[in-house]
Amino acid sequence: MEQPELQMAVDNTSIENGAPQQPEVDSVPVEELERELPLVTDGQIELSDVLSRVVQAIYAELTEMAETLPSMSDVVRKRTLADWVVKTKKQVVKLYAVAKWSRDAETIQKCMNITSFFGAHHRQLEFSAGFLQRLKDGLGRVRLRNHDLLTSLDVLTTGSYLRLPTCIKKSVTQPVPLTDEEVAKTLKDMENAILYRLRMSEIIPVEMSRYRIEDGRVFFTVPKLFEVSICLTGPLSTDGWFFVHVEFPINLKDETTGLQEFPRVPTGWAKQFISQEADNRLGYYLLAETEPERPKLPEGFVDTPLIQMMSLSYQLEILCFQAERMRSLGWGEHLSIQMSPDRKTMKALYWVRPASQVQPPQRARQKPLPAYGGSLTISIETVKMRSARTPEQIVLARVQQRVKLGNTKPSDEVQPLRLSVTWEPSQGVLAVNLPPSDLTLPRHELAMDADNLDFESVLRKVIEKHSRALLVALRARLEQDPRGEFSEPGVVVAEKDALHLHLCTDEVVTMNVDMRSGRLNFKDINDLGVAGRASRFYMVTLRVFQQPEALVDHLGTLRTRTILNIAEEKARYLGYQSYRTRNLAPQERLGQTKGHLFLQLARFPNHYLVLLVKSRGFSYALITTKRVSDDLLIPIVLEDIAFLDFERIRASRQGPDFGTTSNVSLQGLSLYDYKDWNASDSGASSGFDLTIHTVKELYSYCCARVAYINVERQFKNRNIPYTHVNPASGTTQPPEIIRIQSSLARCVPSLCVQATDILSGAPAAEAAMPNIRVIPLNWWSDSSAQVITCVKLKYVQQPLGKRAGSSTIIRPSKRIIYDTTEAVVSFLSEDVRTCVDEFLEEWARVSKMVVIAREVAKMSKEKAWSDIQLLSFDLQTVEFAYAPGYAVSIACEDQLSLEGTKFILRFTRPDHDDPADSFNPHDDAEPFLTSILQQHGQGRLAPSLERLVMVLRDTLPIAVELEKIRKGCQEQGYHVDTFAKASGWYRLLYPTLKHALDFRLLKDQRVAILDGSHSLFKSSHVRVDSGPMPPSNSTKTPSNNSSSSLNQMSTSSSSSSSASNVGATNELFLQPIPQFSHIAKEAVSEATQAGTPNLVDITVGVICETSAVGVLAQSIHRGVVEKLKR
Repeated sequence: MEQPELQMAVDNTSIENGAPQQPEVDSVPVEELERELPLVTDGQIELSDVLSRVVQAIYAELTEMAETLPSMSDVVRKRTLADWVVKTKKQVVKLYAVAKWSRDAETIQKCMNITSFFGAHHRQLEFSAGFLQRLKDGLGRVRLRNHDLLTSLDVLTTGSYLRLPTCIKKSVTQPVPLTDEEVAKTLKDMENAILYRLRMSEIIPVEMSRYRIEDGRVFFTVPKLFEVSICLTGPLSTDGWFFVHVEFPINLKDETTGLQEFPRVPTGWAKQFISQEADNRLGYYLLAETEPERPKLPEGFVDTPLIQMMSLSYQLEILCFQAERMRSLGWGEHLSIQMSPDRKTMKALYWVRPASQVQPPQRARQKPLPAYGGSLTISIETVKMRSARTPEQIVLARVQQRVKLGNTKPSDEVQPLRLSVTWEPSQGVLAVNLPPSDLTLPRHELAMDADNLDFESVLRKVIEKHSRALLVALRARLEQDPRGEFSEPGVVVAEKDALHLHLCTDEVVTMNVDMRSGRLNFKDINDLGVAGRASRFYMVTLRVFQQPEALVDHLGTLRTRTILNIAEEKARYLGYQSYRTRNLAPQERLGQTKGHLFLQLARFPNHYLVLLVKSRGFSYALITTKRVSDDLLIPIVLEDIAFLDFERIRASRQGPDFGTTSNVSLQGLSLYDYKDWNASDSGASSGFDLTIHTVKELYSYCCARVAYINVERQFKNRNIPYTHVNPASGTTQPPEIIRIQSSLARCVPSLCVQATDILSGAPAAEAAMPNIRVIPLNWWSDSSAQVITCVKLKYVQQPLGKRAGSSTIIRPSKRIIYDTTEAVVSFLSEDVRTCVDEFLEEWARVSKMVVIAREVAKMSKEKAWSDIQLLSFDLQTVEFAYAPGYAVSIACEDQLSLEGTKFILRFTRPDHDDPADSFNPHDDAEPFLTSILQQHGQGRLAPSLERLVMVLRDTLPIAVELEKIRKGCQEQGYHVDTFAKASGWYRLLYPTLKHALDFRLLKDQRVAILDGSHSLFKSSHVRVDSGPMPPSNSTKTPSNNSSSSLNQMSTSSSSSSSASNVGATNELFLQPIPQFSHIAKEAVSEATQAGTPNLVDITVGVICETSAVGVLAQSIHRGVVEKLKR
């Protein structure tokens, strides 16, 4: 504790002298100081161990669930998966937090070491203080002893104590430590003594003949058993041996946890137990001299302790640990492990049946089922010497005993041991008695290998062998059943570990023996994907487990239910309502069947398609029912029944051609061939090959026979005449239409109506050709009823723009398909009951877009407006350029009413990549420009569009110039506002919010630039400054109709200004711009000198052509800004 003080003193001295110097103190590196700290590992564990254990636990649980989930019900499986995910997520999150924390493990470890170091110093200080306190308390009792003259003389003469007791000298005086040379010499002498004993007197078993001597001890190696090192207690022949270490050269298959519990080199309590047992056996007869109760070595015998080292108990304990681990991972209910008291025999019982299971009543007089499927016994047994050793080893052992012992005998004989595995299967498992020859395994398959200790693999071999034998016997029972349901070739197919039962068509049930419980599991290939199928197989599995002798009966019931389930699943897949039974009174009219399924027609609840299950296949019928009362308990009356000839329906896909005539009699179609209603049952079809397509065709055919008239009813309600035509005649249908057609579409005719009839009162009816075709598609389905209405346009306008694409068929919306080659627009209606209304609604919108696109194309040709160009057209939106670099897109909402049609305008600037210059100033006037199209009347869309284009072209110079003024003022920090007051009226508002310039569009492409305070309708709020008025130099155009009217505006403004000078100015209105007339005259004068023609000065403003707006607007704006800034 003095070194820091010295350090501080030296530093102070150096600072006082004014010359800081480094103190001359021996510096100790920090690393060396850290190595002197005590290492504290209490309560810590390696992160790799934690990670390994968590990953192994997750993998083990996943493996277990992969084996157990298929046999669970859907609800239990989902709940198990959810619980496992929640639990595993918590573990992974905790592990992630630990991994994050482990980044600072080194720093925390150093802190713990420092804390321990300080704690040790604290304990030493407390001990020193306590010792001093005890010494102080004891000093009072100390008395001066009598003088020891002899000891005093020894110390005086020799300088040391000569008469101290030896025990005191040994406890106080430290012995001189041995040098490295002395240690090496001692170990070398011990190795020589060990070699002499082994060569001359010790009996070494032949199995332990491979040894090496090093480090003062001898290492014996027995392959696949152990490697042990022992040493002598002394060099004498009577000195005994003592145990040093042991290592078991065993390997576990994919078992890291087992190696942690049973390491190759035992540690802890295991090593202590082995050391005590080994030392006890090595000195068994040596301790007889000190312990009288121990037995003494008989006469003529020599102690040979090395023979006692061979043991297989460690391997057996490992196998027992693996078995218990299997029980904890899902085998606990069906696997029982029994260990003998001497820990030398382990017995495993597999396929243990639950003890609480109650036998069914019908099994009372039958032989009870065995309590378990079989047993696997692993024991340490003694092997005869002749079978354990080769003849050469036997001769070598005899020679060694004769040379080293002579006529004496060794105290112990070698007892060769091995792990013996015995399999004893039980008879009567699954009510099947198997011959013993089918339940045997070669000895080498049951042998335990120390290099690969794996109890699970041996148990699985036994269970797999037992399972295969059971499946072979069950296959023979099914094929030999007298009822013959599964006796046909190919119905029962055997594989390595399962039986495949073909119930019907491609429905195959896999039957296998569960590895853990020994139950017969039933599942199909879609068991994991289709949750609804798991429950029925679970019930069959449970019933067969309780009554295995009734296996054939349960499988027959499963076959019938499977056939109905397949048909019901297909019906549900198609969205059909199905019933297993109906409350029919004369049900005997359906015939003798094993089962039947009723498919209710969704749009016609009183009609059913019935699937009759017979021995050879299905029969099909269409029935008509009638409910006589609302009471559900009263049976339904079966009014009519018609058995369907499915082969004829299938052949009708290639039905006769209707020809190209548009007037076809409906009675001539095969669709209304009523002779089928009187057809008798044609018998069952071949097999149960019922596909979704077949069910759909049957259902569609029945719906067509009952509900086709609904399409015609809409035309009848509107008094629209129609005719039946062949749906494939006249035109080629687009691929989109062909794709959604039914295979029975040729059996259903399409309808043809006149455009003058169906489009009477609709806008742009003249744009359609005379004939409009209505093609029903999927109208027999309630959920996907569709109708295609095809209209051929008179004016062929090719789509343009990005949405048009390069294909000849475009689909601008979900309900519109446009064939650009044939100019045919197909309108798709999703509901057959409102197909006419939906068509008229879509036509009202599409026809407007067609007219707009046509008129825009005509403008550039007829009016010589070359800068008007159609940019995009897709039946939903029309986009065209009305000036170079300026475009507008027009769309309208779906409204049938002409007065309620709402147009949507979007203004853009195409071919402008700069975002700062991409704004179209007409966007501010969009509400006013939209009203121009909104005001068109019946058949007045074209004139309204022309007026809109003229307004856009005439107001573009105004809007562009005002945008330039706004940007220029913004750059100068002088913020002005520009906005539209009407479609042809723009205003420039100055920062004072009291002065503004108005730009009004006049006829003949003229613009009036006025003071914003001047009103064209009222003169009460107008005044003119009283400043001097310079003479006018404006040039007036002769024969101008506006001169007189504008002069009148000037006169009225002068009179009103004088009136306003007398009265108070209303601050709520815009104020006149100071000396505005002077500013306007100067701007006109400058423009006239520059050669700008047709300028008129009207005192309160200026009238000019649209081309001169830019010159005058900038000049007047500059003058106004100068006046307002003063």
